Amino acid sequence: METKEVLAYCLKKGLLVDKEVLSLFSETQDFESAKLIIEKVRESNPTSKILTKHILLENREQVNQILEILPAQYRQDFEKLRINLGLSIEICKEVSSTAVSTSPEEVSSVRVLSNFEPVSKKLTVSDFVGYFKGRFVELRNILQEHSELTNLVSINKISNDRQGISIIGLIADKKVTKNKNLMLEVEDLTGKIKVLINKDKKELYAKAEDLALDSVVGFKGAGSREIFFVNEVILPEASLPERKRSPVEEYAVFIGDMHIGSKLFMEEQFLKFIEYLNGKVPNTPEVQKIKYLFVIGDVITGVGNYPNQEKQICLPDLESHFEKAAELLGKIRPDIKIIISSGNHDGVRLMEPQPMISEKYAWPLYNLKNVIFTTNPSLVNFAAKKGFSGFNALTYHGFSFFHYVDNIPSLIKQKAAHAPELVMTYLLKNRHLCPTHSSTQYFPQEKDSHIIRTVPDIFLAGHTHKSGITYYNNILVISVSSWESMTAYQEKRGAIPDFCKVPILNLKTGAIKILDFEQ
Repeated sequence: METKEVLAYCLKKGLLVDKEVLSLFSETQDFESAKLIIEKVRESNPTSKILTKHILLENREQVNQILEILPAQYRQDFEKLRINLGLSIEICKEVSSTAVSTSPEEVSSVRVLSNFEPVSKKLTVSDFVGYFKGRFVELRNILQEHSELTNLVSINKISNDRQGISIIGLIADKKVTKNKNLMLEVEDLTGKIKVLINKDKKELYAKAEDLALDSVVGFKGAGSREIFFVNEVILPEASLPERKRSPVEEYAVFIGDMHIGSKLFMEEQFLKFIEYLNGKVPNTPEVQKIKYLFVIGDVITGVGNYPNQEKQICLPDLESHFEKAAELLGKIRPDIKIIISSGNHDGVRLMEPQPMISEKYAWPLYNLKNVIFTTNPSLVNFAAKKGFSGFNALTYHGFSFFHYVDNIPSLIKQKAAHAPELVMTYLLKNRHLCPTHSSTQYFPQEKDSHIIRTVPDIFLAGHTHKSGITYYNNILVISVSSWESMTAYQEKRGAIPDFCKVPILNLKTGAIKILDFEQ
């Protein structure tokens, strides 16, 4: 469908439409259905003047009702819209006795591209200084590739009243002036400067307001050594030119936050998931082609993670937790590669990068021949074939997420605690998993483990216990749900976890849906 058709109809209805929504609608040939969705959303939000993805998310139930009644030939057109709004759901309930035959020769390829092994030493101030200098240099090099940053100069090279110049700096401070303008203190390796964003530049102000402390950003504008006036903010941005497609039809599934060993672990539902993987659910022909299972941290609930945790566990120690985990994961057919990254409940240190789950306690898991362990974070390549480079998956458990949920204005407004894919998108824009110093506990290694050096095809996270899927700049973003029912702490915080939802990705077509094992 031509974008001008969508624009013309929206203008007729008194609506502006943002680029992302315009792109979603332009991929369908069913203009009448698109008009119906726009009209329905307009009726539900009579005061809104701009049609954004956030508005569609708020009205996902009405959108889903329309999509469900579309003729079959048009449903595929709206698949991207369905995925972005979390509407592509498939329920798995019945169990039969059909099994899947496998052979060891069918095991597929997995390569761990980056494991950040922890270093043990006494920390000094110079370790943190070197860490931030190294981070700045790497992200500056990424930003220098952006064509928008013309006439780049170092801060100490700015002379009086320079026009049309660009700088790259780390945000050391941020505050609102008495005139309601935004004032940043920005530094590079040569010095510091005050950077001002005028409140009257609404769009620019909103973008700058979302900048995180300690993030590395590019600015275009004019000024002197005393103050720099900004006309444009440029983020490092993670982006891919296109989405990869495997030449072979295989599937990958993604889970995390099982919390095995907790009294609230939903074992019955997890066993149902295992039965699905083993081909015991009828009318699921795709199951024979599932070759990869990613587990994004918190395999077990662990011990001693918070006060009085012993009241909420049903197994006494780490080893017994991992024995139970190995018993369950060992039921999965052996031709499925299981890639397990660490989480904050898995008996590893809280400081990131977190090491692989320890063989000392998790030896039963290490005895499983189809299990691969990675650190947190990690970059994993999988499904490579002759003539095909495979997919790069960035795994990060997500301990830093709640800092940004609570401190970034747009994420607060969008209630990103219930939509972690928004936080993940925000971090992709910054090319860093925890740009702010205080957003997670970390060990300042010489090479910052949280920089997104290689842009991934898939970005995977957990920790929030919320299911979320979206695409950002051709990167598939997936947040996994939980297999632990609601805890007293979550209820106190007003959290609304998702349970037993399993995204499954067709590596050949790129189609993704969510399997639901909760019922």
